[in-house]
Amino acid sequence: MHLHDLSKENSILNNFIAQIRDVSVQKDPLRFRRNIERIGELMAFEISKTMDFEENDVNTPLGVARIPMVQDKIVIGTILRAGLPLHQGFLSYFDYAENAFVSAYRKYKDKLSFEIAIEYISSPDITGKTLIVTDPMLATGSSLELAYNALKTKGEPKILHLACIIGSQDGVDYIQKHLPFDNVHLWIAAIDPELNDKSYIVPGLGDAGDLAYGTKL
Repeated sequence: MHLHDLSKENSILNNFIAQIRDVSVQKDPLRFRRNIERIGELMAFEISKTMDFEENDVNTPLGVARIPMVQDKIVIGTILRAGLPLHQGFLSYFDYAENAFVSAYRKYKDKLSFEIAIEYISSPDITGKTLIVTDPMLATGSSLELAYNALKTKGEPKILHLACIIGSQDGVDYIQKHLPFDNVHLWIAAIDPELNDKSYIVPGLGDAGDLAYGTKL
């Protein structure tokens, strides 16, 4: 597996990470969602650099321009509901992509212990395509792995990109251990040192789904 830690580079991406973490900015759901979208757009740009390109002729009013263009057949897969703004950011750049959705959530047995439940999947055939799975928070890593396994029931992708905004070191280690394949890339904008006793990332940013769409029961 290839790890791409975008926090190691100085870019405008860090400004958006700072804003989604900031408790004062988090009070505005619209701004929170838009910053998540912006992060998705920037990550899509970085991922596009790894794709296959082919030169195409483009007719202009004055002649013909030769332009290298992405050739990958792309499917953007998203874990509901927190992944929706990140998904939209990717879709703004890969506007021709097909789309897939998976519901993966924590089903609590008590206040601290839980299992990951998957109850819904909607996906095109992903065989031989470039699959991008977006999930803002990589905590334990188990929900991302299970979501990918659910999508694999729709075919075997040519390459897998996992796009997360903030992850714990435990989550990153888990993905590296359980998806150790050469065609897997993990893109992440920040890696935080630990999880608390409820398996939330520290310092993290809280519950991304609640901040984007309101507190759930």
